[in-house]
Amino acid sequence: MNHPADLAIRLRRAAFNQALADADLAAIGPLLAPDVVLVTGSDSAVLAGRKAQLQAWKREFAASPRSIYLRTPATIEASAVEPIALEQGEWQGRHADSGAVYASGRYCAKWRQSDAGWVIVAEIFVTMA
Repeated sequence: MNHPADLAIRLRRAAFNQALADADLAAIGPLLAPDVVLVTGSDSAVLAGRKAQLQAWKREFAASPRSIYLRTPATIEASAVEPIALEQGEWQGRHADSGAVYASGRYCAKWRQSDAGWVIVAEIFVTMA
């Protein structure tokens, strides 16, 4: 952790994780760029745009059994030439009722600093287990 972006992005990731645990769509929206792209871990489905991602999370939050996803950053590297950063880490999907992990893997996220703070521009997930 040697760049101010590192702590700021870790705090934003923690807020995203908490919003997922709390099923709080209103807290997720401001963490996403309007044109955010997410590529899912198993089937490589592409969710393009904030609206599409929020709709997907709304469906996830209503599912039974409900899943809780956790992203744990390992490294965050800020660009020296643009207001962007790369986050890499591991993710887990757990059943909300039992806490049992049913899927996990690695992810990369691209963040951009905006007037509203650091926002996620793109994420790609790979299911490893």
